[in-house]
Amino acid sequence: MQVPPDSSPPDPSTSAKGAGLLRSSIVTSGATLFSRVLGLLRETVFAALFGDGAAADAFFVAFKIPNFLRRLFAEGAFSQAFVPVLSEYRTRHDKTAVKQFIDHIAGSLGLVLIIITVIAVIASPLLAALFAPGYLDDSSKFALLVEMLRITFPYLLLISLTGFAGAILNSYGQFAAPAMTPIFLNITLIASALLLSPYFAEPTLALAWGVLLAGLIQLMFLVPFLKHLQLFPRPRYRPKDGGVKKVISLMIPVMFSVSVGQINLLVDTILATSIEGDGSVSWLYYSDRLMELPLGIFGIAIATVILPALSRIHSSGDEKNFAHTLEWGMRSILVVGLPATVALIALAEPLVITLYQRGAFGVDSVIPTARSVQAYAVGLVAFMAIKILASAFFSRQDTRTPVRIGVIALVSNMAINLVLIIPLAHVGLALATSLSAFLNAGLLMHRLIKSGLLLFSRVWWILVLRIVIATVAMLLLLLVLGQTSAQWIAWNDLYRVGYMTMLCAAGGAIYVLILWLLGVRPAQFRA
Repeated sequence: MQVPPDSSPPDPSTSAKGAGLLRSSIVTSGATLFSRVLGLLRETVFAALFGDGAAADAFFVAFKIPNFLRRLFAEGAFSQAFVPVLSEYRTRHDKTAVKQFIDHIAGSLGLVLIIITVIAVIASPLLAALFAPGYLDDSSKFALLVEMLRITFPYLLLISLTGFAGAILNSYGQFAAPAMTPIFLNITLIASALLLSPYFAEPTLALAWGVLLAGLIQLMFLVPFLKHLQLFPRPRYRPKDGGVKKVISLMIPVMFSVSVGQINLLVDTILATSIEGDGSVSWLYYSDRLMELPLGIFGIAIATVILPALSRIHSSGDEKNFAHTLEWGMRSILVVGLPATVALIALAEPLVITLYQRGAFGVDSVIPTARSVQAYAVGLVAFMAIKILASAFFSRQDTRTPVRIGVIALVSNMAINLVLIIPLAHVGLALATSLSAFLNAGLLMHRLIKSGLLLFSRVWWILVLRIVIATVAMLLLLLVLGQTSAQWIAWNDLYRVGYMTMLCAAGGAIYVLILWLLGVRPAQFRA
């Protein structure tokens, strides 16, 4: 199946028209892979230079707050509401109307973001108290968090506009450039940590300034691509415009539903600040970043590609094609998500040692970080599935169903948090997030199956069985080749990286080989 063509008049944006979903996903995944590898290098540098002490905890909280809101305004709610309406405009209107719609959205979004940013910078102490109540008893730590928030919060404005630009490009089949923008964030933060931090009395402040600079660079990178499409926005504030009102009406409930996972992670951070001693926030942060590698490369990449495709298919009224495309998305995440889950659980300690254990990140930090990696990894397939399943609802401009399900998942996460935080501390917070993700994904899937929009045939279940068999074979190989944590710690960095590379290559090879022997072919993953 090819992505259905846009019916708008020919323009430069049509260069990617006719590309299959698989090809688009590979392009997006490739750019995301490079970005995520740089991201791991970034976290390795952070761990070595700043470890998991009080200053590191403060920075991770200061970075997570605007980053969380970015998911609402940029990658999350806004994109999920904006892309279907933009696809509708492209199908039913000429390019002049499309450009006016984009201008009007730019005016409304920009104004809201400026107001939020100004208020947040002024009210940084209140934000710090709200999101890190555990720091109120430590005046120096709280003051550092407030200072960092005032520096990092304008990043929300810049990166949300970057997300807006990326959503436009994605709608026109240009996935590579938006997927590359995180690369600049990672490069800038690495450079800030290595080159600027020695010049600050508190070295982690260099990271806060690096976040702000990265936001500006990311936005500027996408400007030429918009100009090439002749779609560079000229903001016009028209709140009564029909398209703007429609996006807002879709966005308000979507802000909650697509961000349930992020809200859960933020709740984890808030509760982690109340755990006695330093380190809990950092351990969760490092764990989350490690899990984001497969989630970003495959889950988010496929969801990014599938949303505009599902939106256009829905506009054409082809329900059979809609169900087939959605099932393709689920098939694609399962073949990657299940082995990634098992590998993360089996290799959690070696991965943490290889990536983080050096410099300021001591041996005592390995076990608590590895345990939260395993807890987050439990929910990896569910996190991926939510991205795909939610896109099915948003492409049909149905925001109510995901909201209702999101409320259930969020409430359940909070309840499980309270149950698990006492016996398991920060690991309980990570595990609660994973369990609530399965509830969220399961309810979304149930509703789609009930509506006839998601069909699992006999071929699907045969494929699932083959993936399970191949994953078990991979796990057995990893266990046979595995070494003790003491041995990993004793090795130098070069040997750690070499042995981890060998393990990943061997595990991946046996997994692919078993799938091949069981009759699974790449053609089965072409949309």
